[in-house]
Amino acid sequence: MVATKDPSPGKLAGIISKPGKPELASIVPGLLAWFRQYHYQVVVDPETSSQAPGFEVLAREDMASRPLKFVVVLGGDGTLLSAARAVAKAGIPVLGVNLGSLGFLTEVPLEDLYTTLGSIDKGCCNLETRSMVHCEVLRQETSVAQYDALNDVVVGKGTIARLNHCDVYVDHTFVSLYQADSLIVSTPTGSTAYSLAAGGPILMPSVDAFVITPVSAHSLTHRPLVVRDTAEIEIVVKTGDDEAYLSIDGQIGMPMFDGDRVRCRKSEYHVKLLHVQGTFFDVLRTKLKWGQR
Repeated sequence: MVATKDPSPGKLAGIISKPGKPELASIVPGLLAWFRQYHYQVVVDPETSSQAPGFEVLAREDMASRPLKFVVVLGGDGTLLSAARAVAKAGIPVLGVNLGSLGFLTEVPLEDLYTTLGSIDKGCCNLETRSMVHCEVLRQETSVAQYDALNDVVVGKGTIARLNHCDVYVDHTFVSLYQADSLIVSTPTGSTAYSLAAGGPILMPSVDAFVITPVSAHSLTHRPLVVRDTAEIEIVVKTGDDEAYLSIDGQIGMPMFDGDRVRCRKSEYHVKLLHVQGTFFDVLRTKLKWGQR
């Protein structure tokens, strides 16, 4: 049973934490006390459970099976990406609390946590919907894996020495043979992640587009390409006897072999992010130090 008092029907929340963060020992008890005061039932992931004895523990991927009002993510953007993929199918809103450094997605600083929670409980919090990219891996015309990513899908080289070779098609039309360290297919949310580091453009989250960004391309004429998110992007891996690697949000993935195809399209799922104030440009100014001397 969950150790909360007098829960109101439908008031169920989740907590997901970054593993090994020493701050959790001081943060989680206070957060649980807030939930108890406002009559929430709470489920926690295994990474939070050591600080939440007596509370129901669920794997992140199982939280989507529960009618959660929202999930609090304690960590950095990586933790939020993992949580978002886990709960997106159920449409559960996510509140990202920044315990990391940069934090484009985990916008809420720790000092604003309880003010933000109060706004959520009163129904005064803004809800922003972010698109995802779906990819399917085909090997000898057989589908062997499918993933959804909030940030990006990356086909990279499996060895240090060799360039990665890929043919790229958009809506079945040949674009080019790319020779690069990696090839990124990024959502607007992911445009401020790996794609940005590789020289890609920043897209507003509301833009209906994908960015195809080569990393350290062999040809200087290969530049980031922006396409509508209604397009299907297909990457055909050309490795010969070597191995490439598919990475989803930089966290999960699989080896890729010569002739494998990665088909990317807009996902049917969305990630719902909770925040109280500020715009996307406020985030850019804060995180990228724009306009500061």
